[in-house]
Amino acid sequence: MGLVFVSHSAKIAEGLVELAAQMAPETALIAAGGTDDGRIGTSFDRVSAAIAEADAGHGVVVLCDLGSAILTAETALDFLDDEVRERVRIVDAPIVEGGVAAAVAAQAGDGLEAVVAAARSAAGGDVDAGEASAAGPGSTSADGANGPQRTVRLVNPSGLHARPAAELVKLASTFAEPVTVNGTDAKSLLAIMAMGLTKGAEVVIASADPAGGAAVDALAELVESGFGEV
Repeated sequence: MGLVFVSHSAKIAEGLVELAAQMAPETALIAAGGTDDGRIGTSFDRVSAAIAEADAGHGVVVLCDLGSAILTAETALDFLDDEVRERVRIVDAPIVEGGVAAAVAAQAGDGLEAVVAAARSAAGGDVDAGEASAAGPGSTSADGANGPQRTVRLVNPSGLHARPAAELVKLASTFAEPVTVNGTDAKSLLAIMAMGLTKGAEVVIASADPAGGAAVDALAELVESGFGEV
């Protein structure tokens, strides 16, 4: 799976690649920013080349910063072969949040439509702000009273900031069983980051599936390890 970031600024597109690569180092992340001569704007040739570079046959997700960038991307799609066009999606989502969420999903091995859904979740539709607030630092809410559950504490200095949150989501996504963190879906990067859990926060990891013990244990051990930051 590949991702293309189309921005009017080459620096913004390159920065997004650098940011997303921290959480998805094995995913093809391609910047397509600025004009051919280095000015602010978008380039049909750059976008076309970026899509070709990102395409390994499994799909390409394109995120854009402004309306005219979308127009450039749509024009580039019009010139693709039909077979390639079928596996390219331009996603209407915030380019930063959507790009990071999509990158994590791609890194976890999700298919094209799942990566598109992850990017679209950045628009806010898939993140319950009330739930995230209720499950903030120190919260002990959990969704899995009848299944396995463990309570641990965050020990890494920066808490669940972007990189460890992505590590947790990637690990959770390797399990078929549902698993939650303080009642929030552990497979949703944006929802996990929205909780704002900091060092010392109590973390309740649970699964409503009786077979989810391995997932709960794996996530609990990751949290207790400090995500390699201690």
